[in-house]
Amino acid sequence: MMRLFQSVAIAAATLMLAAAAVAQESPAVGADAPNFRLQDQTGKWHALKDYRGKWVVMYFYPMDSTPGCTTQACEFRDNIFAYRELNAVILGVSVDDVDSHKSFAEEQNLPFAILADVDKKVTTSYGTLKKYVGMVERARRDTFIIDPQGRVAKHYVSVNPKGHSELVLADLKQLATKATTVRAN
Repeated sequence: MMRLFQSVAIAAATLMLAAAAVAQESPAVGADAPNFRLQDQTGKWHALKDYRGKWVVMYFYPMDSTPGCTTQACEFRDNIFAYRELNAVILGVSVDDVDSHKSFAEEQNLPFAILADVDKKVTTSYGTLKKYVGMVERARRDTFIIDPQGRVAKHYVSVNPKGHSELVLADLKQLATKATTVRAN
């Protein structure tokens, strides 16, 4: 009986290590942000290269029309003019499809693109794909600030949706000010 238990424990540990080895890590701060090409809620295609010269706030979220995701999206919506003043765009990303995004964006009056990563490639490349309840794969609630040159400037992991937009906005102001100071010198 003890040998059976040990064999099962070893097999379980091996599987967990193999799964961890397969999991994609998030890009490091300072690294090039992974490229993407995804459709938004209107069917329009977006790629990271489309935003060269702008700051990009790319936030990953688990699912349209859920309480936390709605809170997060609405806080970004409510601060949209402050982001625009900093030459920044907001991009939401989940593994939901275009139709789901369309309904969510219309219900919440979202003035920014939410991108459909139905094949989960972008979510995986950013290291944010997570299994919920052991079987459903969704995006973990992470946010990346990407600088105008396409590099990761900041990464927030497993964020609390309430108040997150204000935190990102404050950090973005500091990053933009620092970038302007460096260019001036």
